[in-house]
Amino acid sequence: MSTIESSTENQVIKMDIQDIFNTLPHKYPFLMVDRVTECLAGEYAKGYKNISVNEPQFQGHFPDVSIMPGVLQLEALAQMCCICMLHVKDYSVGYKGIFTGLDQIRFRKIVVPGDRLDIEVKKIKFRFPFGKFEVKATVDSEESCSGVLSFAMIKNTEL
Repeated sequence: MSTIESSTENQVIKMDIQDIFNTLPHKYPFLMVDRVTECLAGEYAKGYKNISVNEPQFQGHFPDVSIMPGVLQLEALAQMCCICMLHVKDYSVGYKGIFTGLDQIRFRKIVVPGDRLDIEVKKIKFRFPFGKFEVKATVDSEESCSGVLSFAMIKNTEL
């Protein structure tokens, strides 16, 4: 049974991979969130991505020393922001979250296969359709990436 079936907007929810498939339009190999451990719709979300050597980006980045590309760390953070916003009642059906900007992004630690990338996002502000989240990714409690991500909530018909 899904952990989100009976959730309301002011309840903290958890999501397994099937719940994530049902929420995000992304599918393998571009789905960058494996589990949501905590989410309060429209406010914050936490979860993780397990980094596996079997992922296609490691065939070329870099073949001798596999490193998760920074842009994919940002994509994982963006997907968590979308999960957070797509559980707001007004945007749960017929909307997608779209990247609109990045500010103060810093990469501090290399992420490699075998790591668990812990992902945290927290809303700074939102005024339809635009918003900003403070984002942070860590490995073993050590920050790998952080900054501010801007987004817009758009109707699927606008794509």
